[in-house]
Amino acid sequence: MSMVEEGKAHCVCGNHDEKLLKYLKGKRVSMSFGIDVTVEQLKKYTKEEHLKFRDFIQGLRSHYVLDDGKLVVAHAGIREIYHGRASGRVRNLCLYGETTGETDENGHIIRINWAKDYKGKATVVYGHVAVAEAEWLNNTIDIDTGCVFGNKLTALRYPEMEIVQVPAKKDYAQSGKVLGSLLDDARGHEEDLDGMLALEDVMGTRSITTKLMGSIRIREESSIAALESMSRFSIDPRWLIYLPPTMSPTETSEKDEYLEYPNEAFDYYLNRDIKKVICEEKHMGSRALLIVCRDEAAVKRRFGMSNAGIGTIYTRTGRAFFEDKKTKQALLIRLREALDKVRFWHRFDTDWVLLDAELLPWSAKAQKLLETQYAAVGRSAQMAFDALMPLVEQGEERGLNFDIIKNKIQSQQEQAAGFTEAYRAYCWSVEKLEDYKIAPFHILATEGKTYTNMDHRWHMETLKGICQQDEDILYITNYKIIDVTNEAEREEAIQWWLKRTAEGEEGMVIKPLEWIHQYRNRLVQPAIKCRGREYLRLIYGPEYTTPVHLERLKKRGLGRKRALAKKEFSLGIEALERFVANKPFRRVHECVFAVLALESEEVDPRL
Repeated sequence: MSMVEEGKAHCVCGNHDEKLLKYLKGKRVSMSFGIDVTVEQLKKYTKEEHLKFRDFIQGLRSHYVLDDGKLVVAHAGIREIYHGRASGRVRNLCLYGETTGETDENGHIIRINWAKDYKGKATVVYGHVAVAEAEWLNNTIDIDTGCVFGNKLTALRYPEMEIVQVPAKKDYAQSGKVLGSLLDDARGHEEDLDGMLALEDVMGTRSITTKLMGSIRIREESSIAALESMSRFSIDPRWLIYLPPTMSPTETSEKDEYLEYPNEAFDYYLNRDIKKVICEEKHMGSRALLIVCRDEAAVKRRFGMSNAGIGTIYTRTGRAFFEDKKTKQALLIRLREALDKVRFWHRFDTDWVLLDAELLPWSAKAQKLLETQYAAVGRSAQMAFDALMPLVEQGEERGLNFDIIKNKIQSQQEQAAGFTEAYRAYCWSVEKLEDYKIAPFHILATEGKTYTNMDHRWHMETLKGICQQDEDILYITNYKIIDVTNEAEREEAIQWWLKRTAEGEEGMVIKPLEWIHQYRNRLVQPAIKCRGREYLRLIYGPEYTTPVHLERLKKRGLGRKRALAKKEFSLGIEALERFVANKPFRRVHECVFAVLALESEEVDPRL
């Protein structure tokens, strides 16, 4: 009371306060549920002090709406439609909660679990019903953890969303209901999926607000495509806390013989006041998101699943990377062992982690694509040349001049051979677990935290330490950090890129050293890929380096691709931040769903 009077605290009224108020007003009340103890304590105070207590309780609000509507505090909770409203009904709901009108075998009122269906944007903090553990449910949290029953006292630190607890010194009162069973009243991610997306949440044209880019519009037709993909092909949605963005290539190179070259990426960032960039080896594998948990208990606690192993591996479109669950779990166990060796769980104060990675070989995921597209093209071209060359030779034996045709066929034959050699460099047989390689490059999130505030050097060096614990399956990604204003450093990076691509590597990814960069209040591309000359045969066809084709390809436009990359990046970061802040799955998934919807937008897939 003194803290409220001094302006150091706010206080809302609870049902026991209301009962005490009636007593202080001289009305008869039942001496049960602890009121008898309070009345006994009041005997040592004067009548004037009793009046002061009465006036204080009478002036208490039913609920507080704080931080511009982002936080609501009420004793028993409150539905969104009543936020900020004052009436007798609202006050009763805030003090006593919603009930069925019935009682259980112990005489306790049976309450309606309003939080189970809550979809409000404001975080609601409440108590009233004692629970064994304070857990988030649909952006609400019950922090009454039964201190009076000998459990613990809980507080929520806002806006950090950090739970602070101290154990009770003793059991102050006996409850007829086992505290642990109270979890069934309002908890249980596994039963209610903590507010998963409903059909009405994703249909139609929608706008999603993100911190990085403000409102992002999702078209209805894109939502329909995403709905089919997520409902038919995705993994259990409780794992889907993030999808990565697409990535734009460099602008067209000014060099005649190249479509892509690092200079254009360097200049893009330099023109946006970014001097330090990181050049990372680009793997020709498949993008993979890996959630690794310390144990199965962590999976159940954080993701609400039982018998799901210690994590999952999924693709950039939310599909299971492995149909074989045994292989998936074996890889995750090896990764967890590497994390154990560097004391990752202790260092990061977490029992789970989300990693962004490439999983090699490419053929592990793209075998069907290789057989039906790349191998078929290479083989068909070779068969055609094998049939043509004898005919040319016959013509030459008859004295005809086929030099032009012969040279063209030989050139095409070399280009087709280069095409075949290009895709074969990224494929190898997988016969044992060690034939897979995981190349992580981002630590995306752990309990209560994302890592976009750490620069890319930190990510690469931290992951290097983990990869060194098991280099049979973990691959350390090579990188260089350069100053794009320094010509010598630029040239060194270009030579590194030329050497690697000449050896059959795909290319490199250039990023600002800092994760997120704004220029003139607009988000800068988070990453730009620069692919090697030979690798691009797989994208544009064996003959793309022919001058007539290269000239046409140099007219490609990147505007839509780059806009898409920034939108997806913003939505992905938004999803992660909502998840670590314990927002309901519905709020996380609307961002993930939006990334998937944007992937269906009409953009040249070769970019």
